[in-house]
Amino acid sequence: MFLARVYVTLKPAVNDPQGLTIRGALRSLGFAAVDSVRAGKYMEIRIDAPDAGAAETQVAEMCRKLLANPVIEDFRFQLEEAPAAAR
Repeated sequence: MFLARVYVTLKPAVNDPQGLTIRGALRSLGFAAVDSVRAGKYMEIRIDAPDAGAAETQVAEMCRKLLANPVIEDFRFQLEEAPAAAR
């Protein structure tokens, strides 16, 4: 059993209205030092695969097919063995 921590973010050239809204809110709360904010998505996926290579291949395919829009988003993930208690 493996745990994939998936991070999906907008590509640098893509406008991020959610990030701009968050930045404005932070500044209005007194955090004037905030220069920029980029918003994204974080997911944890538990996957039962025979080995780390198979799990990595499946998670990458999930990201390409569903979890990230390759036109405007980048993705990365970390893969680790799921803790025994979480199985």
